Amino acid sequence: MTYRELYQSSLDDPIEYWRKASENVSWSRPYDEVNQGDRWFVGGRLNTCYNAVDRHVENGRAEQAALIYDSPVTGQKERITYRQLQERVARFAGALRTLGVKKGDRVLIYMPMTPEAVISMLACARLGAVHSVVFGGFASQELAVRIDDARPRVVVSASCGIEGQRIVEYQPLLHQAIELSQHKPSACVVLQRPQHPCELTPGRDIEWKEAERDIEPAECVEVEANDPLYILYTSGTTGKPKGVVRDNGGHAVALTWSMEHVYGMKPGEVFWAASDIGWAVGHSYITYAPLFFGCTSLIHEGKPIGTPDAGNFWRIISEHQVRTLFTAPTAMRAIKQADPEGDFLTPYDTSCLRALFLAGERLDPDTYHWSKGLLGCPVIDHWWQTETGWPVASNLLGVEMVPVKPGSPAHPVPGYVVEILDDEGNRLPPEKDGSVVLKRPLPPGCFTTLWEDEERYQSSYFERFPDYYFTGDGGYIDEDGYLFIMGRIDDVIIVSGHNLSTGSIEEAVSGHPDVAECAVFGVQDPLRTQLPVGLVVLKAGVSRTNAEVIAEIVARVRETVGPVANFRKVEVVERLPKTRSGKILRSALRKLADGVPFKTPSTIEDPAVLDEAKSALQKLGYAPEKPTL
Repeated sequence: MTYRELYQSSLDDPIEYWRKASENVSWSRPYDEVNQGDRWFVGGRLNTCYNAVDRHVENGRAEQAALIYDSPVTGQKERITYRQLQERVARFAGALRTLGVKKGDRVLIYMPMTPEAVISMLACARLGAVHSVVFGGFASQELAVRIDDARPRVVVSASCGIEGQRIVEYQPLLHQAIELSQHKPSACVVLQRPQHPCELTPGRDIEWKEAERDIEPAECVEVEANDPLYILYTSGTTGKPKGVVRDNGGHAVALTWSMEHVYGMKPGEVFWAASDIGWAVGHSYITYAPLFFGCTSLIHEGKPIGTPDAGNFWRIISEHQVRTLFTAPTAMRAIKQADPEGDFLTPYDTSCLRALFLAGERLDPDTYHWSKGLLGCPVIDHWWQTETGWPVASNLLGVEMVPVKPGSPAHPVPGYVVEILDDEGNRLPPEKDGSVVLKRPLPPGCFTTLWEDEERYQSSYFERFPDYYFTGDGGYIDEDGYLFIMGRIDDVIIVSGHNLSTGSIEEAVSGHPDVAECAVFGVQDPLRTQLPVGLVVLKAGVSRTNAEVIAEIVARVRETVGPVANFRKVEVVERLPKTRSGKILRSALRKLADGVPFKTPSTIEDPAVLDEAKSALQKLGYAPEKPTL
């Protein structure tokens, strides 16, 4: 079947299409209806952990590797079979149950990239509990916000993470977050890592091995298809994170389907998503999808370069016979920057690699061509979001490879209807830029609500265009039906594949006692896609130097938002460009910094302020001399 035939069949009869796809999932009770509005497989019952682990033990994959752990930063490697994974997950689920965790309870997971991170997620799913994974090393304030929103009964953490050559102590961050939060978890299970053991807080903290001592393994708990599996927080334009909720049934169906059709995988093969479990990619394609499909998932603790060099990825592919690699364009740009001629690839045989998939940010044509020339296999740009949970647009490696247009993730994946609308909600013709939207109902696997905030779910995503999901991305569809995503049209920026709210960064900057007001916006960066840049106005009477204040601002953002923000570019200005109503012209600043031509807004209070901003941005290395104003 061709891509066109498959895609059309998903539109002609979506009920039958997804009913057939659901046959690859093990149900403990059949569903009553395939679809009911935005809900899928209504009335069905299943267990996600059973689908990811137990059924493979029962069906002949017990001795196949379920997980391969490769940590160049610690020198550790481990192969965990499906049988071993079942035993470890059941035991840890029993430990959580002893700590009072039951179906519907939340468990917050704040872990580095170790097998225990995946085991924690699966243990929650085994109990019918709802896990909320927070990127390990996230700042205490951000962690506290998530604790208060999810109200977890238990937190699962570790003594430390390892970032390159640097030890990141998790326990001080977690301890401060709990101090800051209104909600107090009843217990914290802590994985003591030999690289940096930590002190435990008596009465609250319990070491992982101690928690598992003399524990009765837990069996799988049956849940409704539309019960929540997890909460994953993503940045919002207000600075308050949005708790994306994923269901159990549609999630299992969509991700299982995607492994075969999008990624072209076969059961038993090794799949590597070089990401972190704190992000959507880590949830979908490290923990769940490969295991649903009976593949071997690779867990990597390290970096594309510096652990130890730019050949790290190629060693892992060769050593573990990786068939498909999924990473962010940032990773490939970093490798290219460190090893432009590809010399570090020479010692390794990567002929096992069937394809390289890239997502999380725009794939520039130069990186596409360099990667394809280096690896000699298909390089597939595909586009999706935390909210969708799996690809929206992609070449389908398991169906048919259509011709590639660099800069485009090709066509919509079956189940998705992608359209481009103008501000009034009218469909735009080919080649015209507008808002990228997805027609409702969304296919299985997409988010079902925001955690305990249905009003925000509706207003953020469906109020602007009621019949569509508003992606927040701008772009166009060309004459051949290829989708081009041109970037965010809100105040969320993408830094090295991570969505970050400029609102949360501004909140940190404006909290400095010497700052009167500020503007933070994203500028284009050849390595990290975007970087946040700040312009600040200081309060009158500040006697210290600008350099001293800027250093404190940068440190403050690192402490409150986290090092992932990469916030270093700040300049002090006398005024910020504003409209007459007082709105800061962030869009104009962003275009000014990137050297993009634009018309000076007619509502601007004083056009001369743009010239002042341009001078400040030029000091930071931006705002090239072009006729932009």
